[in-house]
Amino acid sequence: MIIEQPAIWLRWLYPRATWRMDRNEKAVYLTFDDGPIPEATPFILDTLSQYGIKATFFMVGDNVRKYPELYNKVVAAGHRIGNHTFNHIGGFRHTITTYKANADKADQLLHTDLFRPPHGWMRWDQYIWLRRKYRIVMWDLVTRDYSKWMTAEDVLNNVKRYTRNGSIITFHDSLKSIDKLHYALPEAIKWLKAEGYEFKVFD
Repeated sequence: MIIEQPAIWLRWLYPRATWRMDRNEKAVYLTFDDGPIPEATPFILDTLSQYGIKATFFMVGDNVRKYPELYNKVVAAGHRIGNHTFNHIGGFRHTITTYKANADKADQLLHTDLFRPPHGWMRWDQYIWLRRKYRIVMWDLVTRDYSKWMTAEDVLNNVKRYTRNGSIITFHDSLKSIDKLHYALPEAIKWLKAEGYEFKVFD
């Protein structure tokens, strides 16, 4: 089971994916998966704005279709956009043709060169095909804010325990996460700032 930080063998499985940025630079990259949705995205945007931080949102295309005004707000605020497929589909359940078509359908709305597979998995042939078009961005730390077994304090503690230079930190822009994020996101940002981390987005 992959928890908090990905196992070495998983990084080997997708060797040209981006798992972590510069280890010599005291910087982190905040990412948010699964949005945009009205119950979560506005709070996340307000919090990031309060602290002057830019992040990367890996969006589900169908959510953008339903809430285009939220997509526009994220873009207008200067955040980076990534593709998280149109229907948040798992790679192992779909052929390469279906999976690629779903990602391409999302990109008609998202217009991005970044891609992150839902659940952090995809088949090898899907990975090979998609990296021709996209930079595949995975994570160095998943906060597990989506887990019903985790409290907001647990989410914050994961950030404190596992963050390191170049960490790509994954939160979720979702109903499963938002109650925890009301506490954990601003507290995590304050802690990261106090530790001297700079906040960056992908070039």
